[in-house]
Amino acid sequence: MNELSPDIAVYTGSFDPPTLGHMSVIERSSRLFKQLIVGVGINVEKTALFSPEERVELVTRVTAHCGNVEIRSFSGLAVEFVRECGSRVMVRGVRPLTDIAVEFTMMMANRQLDPGIETVFLMADEELAHVSSTLIKQITPLSSDERLAKFVPKVVIPALRAKLPRQT
Repeated sequence: MNELSPDIAVYTGSFDPPTLGHMSVIERSSRLFKQLIVGVGINVEKTALFSPEERVELVTRVTAHCGNVEIRSFSGLAVEFVRECGSRVMVRGVRPLTDIAVEFTMMMANRQLDPGIETVFLMADEELAHVSSTLIKQITPLSSDERLAKFVPKVVIPALRAKLPRQT
């Protein structure tokens, strides 16, 4: 593909596990663009709770209701993945208190790596601004399923329980 499309957006992340914050960004992005590709990143330097295949499966399950969303795994630079997808738009979800500086730095680096790729930031919903995959991993063994459902899609909870059983 020589021509990069503004109609295709790419949202990358580790999604380990996918959270309600991720879902908010996915659902909102899917309404803004004709097609949204969710790139599940493989970072060999991070110890993930879920394998890349498990993360792709979880994200596929939680986005099944979104007709214009496709899930793919990738390794390497996100900006290169965006180009490989035929897109010139990278979507990033931002939690106001924790992500601004890191995401701004990454956007500037991506602009240097590929000036043809634009980054679109979507702010996290207020009630989800504190949710992170790290938080989910910390609270899962200590929380009821009802409480976890305030942070992750319900279909993710059994997979979390299989990896991080509830402590009694």
